[in-house]
Amino acid sequence: MRIRLICVGTKMPAWVETGYQEYAKRMPPEMSLELRELPLGHRGKGADLKRAIASEGDAMLAAIGKGDRVIALDVLGKPISTEQLASQLADFQMEGGNLSLLIGGPDGLDPRCLALAERKWSLSKLTLPHPLVRVLLAEQLYRGWTVLQGHPYHK
Repeated sequence: MRIRLICVGTKMPAWVETGYQEYAKRMPPEMSLELRELPLGHRGKGADLKRAIASEGDAMLAAIGKGDRVIALDVLGKPISTEQLASQLADFQMEGGNLSLLIGGPDGLDPRCLALAERKWSLSKLTLPHPLVRVLLAEQLYRGWTVLQGHPYHK
């Protein structure tokens, strides 16, 4: 199974790149993690925010693999524990296919992306900076995999 993180935002700080890569390299081949960064829609003085989010949505929808299951990361989504994540990963593996996880930009996801998602997950009730979400998600995917291997607190 390939897990694709589709994220709005490029040119992340070094700590984001390092954090993401640390957990991505720990993932096993049977549950590989792939990052797809998309450009941030135009923002600034006089910019149309709805148009920027729609532009991000267009790119995100195009980046989703054909037949992929889609999960949106959203502050209003369902919070899940590491153990619940592990269980869902096991289910996804058994069902086959790949997974696309959508991480929006600073103003959230395009409504079309939210509508397409079969599930919406929340990592926290706190509003997290979107670069941090990709690191936290990669870490939690790794933790979920370790739970599947029988190591709930594996380093």
